[in-house]
Amino acid sequence: MSFDAIVIGSGMSGGMAAKELCERGLKVLVLERGKAIDPAKDYMDHQMPWEFPNNMQVPEDEVARDYPVQSQCYAFSEATRKFWPKDSEQPYSTREDKPFTWIRGDHLGGRSVMWGRQSYRLSEMDFEANAKDGHGTDWPIRYADLAPWYDHVERFIGVAGSKEGLPQLPDGEFLPAFELNDAEKQFKAAVEQRFAGRKVISGRTANLSVAQPHHEELGRASCQNRSICERGCSFGAMHSSLTSSLPAAKRTGNLTIVTDAIVHSIEHDPRTGRATGVRVIDAKTKEGRTYQARIIFLNASTIGTAQVLLNSASEAFPRGLANGSDQVGRNLMDHVYALITIAMFPGPEDRYYRGRRPTGLYIPRFRNVTEPGEGFVRGYGYQGGVSRAGWRGAALQPGVLGAEIKQRAHTIGPWTAFLGGFGEMLPNPENRVTLHPSRKDKWGLPIPHIDCAHGPNEKAMIQHIQADAKAMLEAAGAKVVMQSPEPGKPGLGIHEMGTARMGRDPSTSVLNAFNQAHEVPNLFITDGAAMASSGCQNPSLTYMALSARAADHAVGLMKENVL
Repeated sequence: MSFDAIVIGSGMSGGMAAKELCERGLKVLVLERGKAIDPAKDYMDHQMPWEFPNNMQVPEDEVARDYPVQSQCYAFSEATRKFWPKDSEQPYSTREDKPFTWIRGDHLGGRSVMWGRQSYRLSEMDFEANAKDGHGTDWPIRYADLAPWYDHVERFIGVAGSKEGLPQLPDGEFLPAFELNDAEKQFKAAVEQRFAGRKVISGRTANLSVAQPHHEELGRASCQNRSICERGCSFGAMHSSLTSSLPAAKRTGNLTIVTDAIVHSIEHDPRTGRATGVRVIDAKTKEGRTYQARIIFLNASTIGTAQVLLNSASEAFPRGLANGSDQVGRNLMDHVYALITIAMFPGPEDRYYRGRRPTGLYIPRFRNVTEPGEGFVRGYGYQGGVSRAGWRGAALQPGVLGAEIKQRAHTIGPWTAFLGGFGEMLPNPENRVTLHPSRKDKWGLPIPHIDCAHGPNEKAMIQHIQADAKAMLEAAGAKVVMQSPEPGKPGLGIHEMGTARMGRDPSTSVLNAFNQAHEVPNLFITDGAAMASSGCQNPSLTYMALSARAADHAVGLMKENVL
């Protein structure tokens, strides 16, 4: 079967690529390795915790057997279990001394259904960083190249946020921000008074604070402030491929979706130098088939994309498709994550808040911006919030029984603050994905082997992330009661990037300025694999902007008969 374009992967970047290609008139096939999901049937956001077995907890023996990795994600529960692959059935390998936590989706829409929705732009200083400090290779684009595509994507998906005028965190096309609560405003005032170069803002999130007409045309509605987004949102208030990008693509009449399609490899014609099609294995029957197209967008996620390219080795590309540079699989990055600081906060005792908004507060990077880094380059930001326990927190405590429970049920618990640091990880060619030399999955494909660890720069950041968090909380009068002793293992941030990086020089990079493979001109990669550096901001918005820009460029080349 032949199409104008094939998109491999239906998640954040694949969904956006499919939408943009379909809206430009191309007949597009989306291949998804996971199962089909119907939001009307499979989202569990209308059920209460007590309506699930075990109060939404997955039994420990099943976690240990089937989900030892996936269960480490904050969004894993009985309500979302269907969205995750069983680690026992889809293995990967690591070195014992370099564990990597690869969190994955196993369904149409991928991790866009369960993501945290924090949506931030990279800045000019992020795109210039590699060239300035010598780590990695220079990005082939700058902020000005991507800015109109950030605008385009933000208007489509809906991002709630406030304009702050910060060079390290560019403003965007925002819906009204979700307001900070009274305690968070108190924290904001204290931090900004004590630390002149630091800002505390509402987290920019891809939730419709106020749905616009073009959102409602797709069946989306304003956010209900329930903060159970990871179960899938039946209101369509959060952006995901299933509620935004793919429905927009479908209404063009140009979209075909095939699920349970395990991509084996991309076929390449050495005479023309172009990719000709995609070979897949049916996940259920294990039967093979091939689809042809004029252009291919590879959006299988950073590690999955590397796996496909490496498994597409041929006589023309013995190290893997488009891998003359030997950079495919290299430079794997993930944000330094899970550095949590918790404090008891002296918030207003007579105030509470309404609902559960889908975002918290954000502290943009300040190190190596308004304040020097102390022994490290780049920097970090914080996500967090100040919340107050309701009657459950006050009443359900050890030793509290009978009448005392009733009495305490009329009271509200204390204010608690938390800050979680997100640090930038530098590109390092030794952090890489390869194919295991002997182990194969149940479809006969070599499993990915991931060799990745934090380097000296990341390790130098860690103590400063914790020290700055503690200093800000204490400046606001809080008492710190807990700090993580060390960051989470790489991968736990679920921001993996870099295995097919963009660059100016084909000898040191895989993709050009339009996410087009240097050596295979009709192959485009716009997921996290394309990133030349990571910044410290959540990267999904950048993936989507790159996807829209690359799709526009690809269609232009097709109209000119260049592709």
